[in-house]
Amino acid sequence: MDFIDLKSQYAALRDNINTRIQRVLDHGQYILGPEVREMEEALVAYTGAKHCISVASGTEALLIALMALDIQPGEEVITTPFTFAATAEMIVLAGGVPVFVDIEPDTANIDVSLIEAAITPSTRAIMPVSLYGQVADMDAINTIAARHGVAVIEDAAQSFGASYKQRKSCNLSTFGCTSFFPSKPLGCYGDGGAIFTSDDRLAQACREIRTHGQSQRYLHTRLGVGGRMDTLQCAVVLGKLDRFEWEIRRRLELGDAYRAKLQAAIPALQLLAVRGDRDCVWAQYTVFVDDRDAVQARLKEAGVPTAVHYPRPLHHQPAYAKYGSADACPLSVAAAARVMSLPMSADLTNEQQDRVVAAVAQALN
Repeated sequence: MDFIDLKSQYAALRDNINTRIQRVLDHGQYILGPEVREMEEALVAYTGAKHCISVASGTEALLIALMALDIQPGEEVITTPFTFAATAEMIVLAGGVPVFVDIEPDTANIDVSLIEAAITPSTRAIMPVSLYGQVADMDAINTIAARHGVAVIEDAAQSFGASYKQRKSCNLSTFGCTSFFPSKPLGCYGDGGAIFTSDDRLAQACREIRTHGQSQRYLHTRLGVGGRMDTLQCAVVLGKLDRFEWEIRRRLELGDAYRAKLQAAIPALQLLAVRGDRDCVWAQYTVFVDDRDAVQARLKEAGVPTAVHYPRPLHHQPAYAKYGSADACPLSVAAAARVMSLPMSADLTNEQQDRVVAAVAQALN
C-alpha cells in the first residue's frame, strides 16, 4: 500500500482536474491567470479569512508573512523545535532569531504555558505549528500576543481543513500560512501555498512582496521575492475542492477508527491526544513507539510503509543548534525519538487500515 494514496484520489477526480488543467493550457495565462484569483476567493469563503494570497509554497508563505511584519535583524520569533525545518529556516532567512519553546507531551504541539516566559523586549511574533493536522491553543496564544503587542503566525502547513472552536485553521490569528505540497490535506501537483489574513494592510504587503515588492508594474516599493503560485497548480487545487469536504470527513473518521482499533489491539500504545475543542485532519497519523527502528523494519517486512515526522528537533540540527542549548526542550527530544507515522489519506480503505493495525500489533509484540 502507499503511505499516502494520491493515485486513488486522482482516479476519483480525474475529470475535474483534467478539465481544469486543459482550461489553463487553452488560455495560456500560466502566471497569475484567472484560476489564481478564483482559488483565492474559494479559500477565503472556506476559511472565513478576509484575504487569501496564494504563493509558491508553504515555506514561501512563512517568509512573506515575516517580511510583511518587517522583522528586523535580531528580533525574535517564538516557535517550537518539533517541526519541519522550514519553520525556523524562514525566521532566520527573514533576519530574525528563533526562540524555541517545548511541546505538550500528549499533542506534540507547542506548550502555551511556556510561551510568556520566553517573551523579551525583542519578541516580534509567535509562530505555533499546527502539527499533524491539529491546531494549537490559538485563543490562549492570541491573548498572550495581544498582551505583549506581538503578531501570531499559524504555521498551518499540515492543518488546512481543521477546526478549532468552530473556526477554521488559517483564520485564527494575524496570519495563517498553509502548504499545498502534494501530500498535504489539500495538495496540488507540485509546490504551492497560501497566506491568510484579515488585515488589509498586511494582505497588501504580502501581495506586493510575492511579486518582487511591486505595488504596480515596475514600481518596486518594498523588498520582495518571486513567490507566485503557478496558475496550473491553482487549477489542480480547484479541481480537488469539490471533494475536499468529503475528504476531511473521511480523515476524521479514519482518525477515530485508528484510535479505536489501535487501543483495542495494543492498549499500551501511546497515541496523540486531540483536545475536545478542536479536531485533527491527520496530515500524518502518528503514534509513539519505543525501539522505533526495529518496529519500522518489521512493518516494512509486512508491506506497511511508515515515516518519521520528525526524527530530530531543530535545536539538535547543526544549522539551528546555536539558537538553543542541546538540553533544552526535553519533551521535543523525547518525542523525536519515538514518533512514527502510519499510512493515512482519505482514500485509505477500512481493510487497509485493519491490515496496518494488525501489522503494528505484531511488530510491537
